[in-house]
Amino acid sequence: MTIQYNFSLKNYNTFGIDAKANEFIAVHSTDELKKVLQENANKKKFILGGGSNMLLTQDIDALVIHIDLKGKKVIKEDENHVWVEAQAGENWHEFVLWNIEQNYGGIENMSLIPGNVGTTPVQNIGAYGAEIKDTFISCKAMQITTQEIKTFNNGECKFGYRESIFKQEAKDQYIITSVVFKLTKNNHKINTGYGDIQKELESKGITQPTIKDVSDAVIAIRQSKLPDPKELGNSGSFFKNPIISREQFNKTKTQHPEIKHYDVSETEVKVPAGWMIEQAGLKGYRDGDAGVHARQALVLVNYGNATGQDILNLSKLVQKKVLDKFGIAIEAEVNVI
Repeated sequence: MTIQYNFSLKNYNTFGIDAKANEFIAVHSTDELKKVLQENANKKKFILGGGSNMLLTQDIDALVIHIDLKGKKVIKEDENHVWVEAQAGENWHEFVLWNIEQNYGGIENMSLIPGNVGTTPVQNIGAYGAEIKDTFISCKAMQITTQEIKTFNNGECKFGYRESIFKQEAKDQYIITSVVFKLTKNNHKINTGYGDIQKELESKGITQPTIKDVSDAVIAIRQSKLPDPKELGNSGSFFKNPIISREQFNKTKTQHPEIKHYDVSETEVKVPAGWMIEQAGLKGYRDGDAGVHARQALVLVNYGNATGQDILNLSKLVQKKVLDKFGIAIEAEVNVI
């Protein structure tokens, strides 16, 4: 466990941005993490997980601590449910597949989301009708200044749409070290309400899908629409789907009667950002090595040598074009560093 200097983060962020860390160290246990925090108490720190939800626009003038804690285990079970604990450095998709192999259900709709387990509660990741908060029981997190371990239960995490306490009042105060999920062992709640999943299952002639069938369908859908970060730098969906008031939506609908939407409540509506970006004529748009993906307009990509600033400039162009056309502001889901 040695600090490395002027360390390239190109292989540690899914955009493949070649930013440098002034100092870099990887930790593989909570004891190592505690030691690094104690020995570097006065240094500015940057906590790095799977690097899947960030855009590096500059070098990191700090000690970058890469959380590489591994391990997963069943900590409790009853006749119908199992409580599984995973360490923060476990790859999320591999963790999903491992649970499906054990016939543990509840997270299969979130197959193939990039990143590690430890960052899933921060973002309250979600896809195809499921979110982390649906199966999340608790997480352990180390307080950066005191190195004390605190357990946060579901309610304490204050989950919202791509939102949690770790992005608000607890931001930069804790490092998540492990997460516990409550999953089903039988009588799985199969979630196929999302249209694309239903179509994919129908195309395969599956009428009574298993959790593996749902996972396979999600993987097929994502692979058909989303680029593999190992082949084309990206961080999945760059923008959040905006939630706007029904009043604002109705005004927009008078000018754009074809606008897509999903009801959130009696007073709020979610509008798909990808659809608006496409309608603004930006799907497949490219400026140098920064581009809007040709198959999914929500995804910004690095075709090779784009800088973080290039991607950021493109994101601002996308936001402006959507605002100009629809009067709706879209926010970045990705953390811009």
